[in-house]
Amino acid sequence: MERITWDQYFMAQSHLLALRSTCTRLAVGATIVRDKRIIAGGYNGSIAGGAHCIDEGCYVIDNHCVRTIHAEMNAILQCAKFGVPTEGAEIYVTHFPCLQCCKAIIQSGIKAVYYANDYKNHPFALQLFEQAGVTVKHVPFDVNSIPTFLHAKGR
Repeated sequence: MERITWDQYFMAQSHLLALRSTCTRLAVGATIVRDKRIIAGGYNGSIAGGAHCIDEGCYVIDNHCVRTIHAEMNAILQCAKFGVPTEGAEIYVTHFPCLQCCKAIIQSGIKAVYYANDYKNHPFALQLFEQAGVTVKHVPFDVNSIPTFLHAKGR
């Protein structure tokens, strides 16, 4: 019996998380994994209890919405909030992390970044990842392939 790969499985989780995004500009999801187990997930949106972009519009300064917290940051903060170590973990993200999230990923001890879509890939982020010894891998993911895969398995 053929199964989806671990990379496909965790990337699918990130795409599922992105469906919870409240950002009207780009829906992003992130899944933090350690030892093939999901330890946290996040999507981009406002602070807990705060106004959301889907309700009140984006709050844009210098072409960036300052209302939202990025998916990667939300996943890392979830680990911090509940005391879950991120040292040696991996993160699966629907889009290449921004420079600020890149720095947070490195500081949190995450050792690998897997991303599905290129998105304003900053050269300095790549340089920082390399300098910190963080593996970066593009994992193409077609969300439409999951129903096809399930259908082929008779589900």
